[in-house]
Amino acid sequence: MTDDALPEPDRLEGAPHPRETARLFGHAEAEAAFLSAVTSGRLPHGWLLTGPRGVGKATFAWRAARFLLATPIDEGDGLFGAPPPPESLDIDDGHPVAARLRALSEPGLCLIRRGPRPDGKALSDVIRVDEVRRVKSFFAMSAGGNGRRVVIVDCADEMNPSAANALLKELEEPPKNAVLFLISHRPSGLLPTIRSRCRTLRFGALGTEDLGAALEQAGHAVPENATGLAELAGGSVGEAVRLMAHDGLGLYADLLSLLSGLPRLDRPLAMRLADATQGKTGEARFDLTLSLLDTALSRLARTGVTGRTLSEIVPGEAATLARLSPDPRAARAWADLAATLTQRARRGKAVNLDPAALTFDMFLDLDRTAAELPAA
Repeated sequence: MTDDALPEPDRLEGAPHPRETARLFGHAEAEAAFLSAVTSGRLPHGWLLTGPRGVGKATFAWRAARFLLATPIDEGDGLFGAPPPPESLDIDDGHPVAARLRALSEPGLCLIRRGPRPDGKALSDVIRVDEVRRVKSFFAMSAGGNGRRVVIVDCADEMNPSAANALLKELEEPPKNAVLFLISHRPSGLLPTIRSRCRTLRFGALGTEDLGAALEQAGHAVPENATGLAELAGGSVGEAVRLMAHDGLGLYADLLSLLSGLPRLDRPLAMRLADATQGKTGEARFDLTLSLLDTALSRLARTGVTGRTLSEIVPGEAATLARLSPDPRAARAWADLAATLTQRARRGKAVNLDPAALTFDMFLDLDRTAAELPAA
């Protein structure tokens, strides 16, 4: 397998790459803050883009890179006065910089992401120091175009310690007109010195309307239950695409149906859901089942603690959550189960135990927990 045959590590399956995404939805405040920094003449060289995975951080980084590399630097009033300040980060799709960025041939951009393993047969699990050292070589070259140079690190959480320290050196003394965008889903895991040298822009979960618009831009039809999908995906386009690819809403509805019958487990339904996790084609189903069980248990615990009905993902969910978790005592029982339930299944799968048996055992644990709650 050649390097060219490997998947791009910063591309979500089933979605266009962020460099190919024209519009960014739901983050007008972040764009306005960045544009204000540009037009003020006080543009920080380091930007830490934080927030949940799949909400648009990388799309913003590529939009900002396009804007910076395609927009002339304001050197003060010229012969005919200063041009009006830009009002958005939009750059025409036909602009040469936009075309070069799509082709990954723009000399003003350095993209840092996970590279291939030494044998070239798969992607590395981390961003290694050799990848980050390319930034030093990139900065050593003469700046072309409008004089700006942009670095995108996607994502900074994946840097190993040596890579992180190498990037820190570049953040400490970047050349003039250089801007670095560090994308992070878990900024608390980064070196404090890296965080301190960057201005942070936070990207929150997308609402139903913005998520739907982003899905349509990515070429996906918005499902009828768009509100439920947005809730289940946590406002993440990437997670919504994954859920749609594997009928996540349908599986969550089945899991809620199973929960609604507790403590009298619907064994035929439990067996059907467990059997679907077997075989090569069942691997994604197993992972999704565990992820959705984590979501259901979290929502059970939150319902019992707050005493408030959550926005429903599927019809009838609120009543089921309220019945099974009516008070803090019940919430604690579900939270305790959540701390171990899917972790045990993941460990079992890692040592090649039968995923169907692991899944059915989880359903039995749910049944036992419900049986111990008087309100159930």
